[in-house]
Amino acid sequence: MFTKVGITLACLAAVSIATPIRAENPQHVQRLLNTGECSGCNLTGANLKEIRVLGADLRNANLEGANLTGANLEGADLTGANLKNANLTAAYLTNATLDRANLTDANLSAARLYNAETFGAILNGINIQNAEVYGSGISAGGDY
Repeated sequence: MFTKVGITLACLAAVSIATPIRAENPQHVQRLLNTGECSGCNLTGANLKEIRVLGADLRNANLEGANLTGANLEGADLTGANLKNANLTAAYLTNATLDRANLTDANLSAARLYNAETFGAILNGINIQNAEVYGSGISAGGDY
């Protein structure tokens, strides 16, 4: 009997690990798509791949773990947003405001960050490999 219980628990654990957890609020995703305004929205883990929301208001939005690959967020206001573990590969962030945003472990590889504001942003562990970064507070360090 214990073997059956153990096997059942192991199977359930494997399924729960393999199943992605989606916590975003679908109404918030729709609001962002329709209006470009989603201040304070819960977009945790949302698939926003290649979304085009120029000038969007995403202040204090929770985008933790969101897929923003190839997203066009030019001029977006992401002040205070949580972008921890977000995938921003090849995203366009020209003139975006990321002041006080949490970008811990965010993937910004191949992203374009021209004149992005990052005052007070948390940049621990970000990946900016092959990113185009100009006029912003983000750098790889070293001599220029």
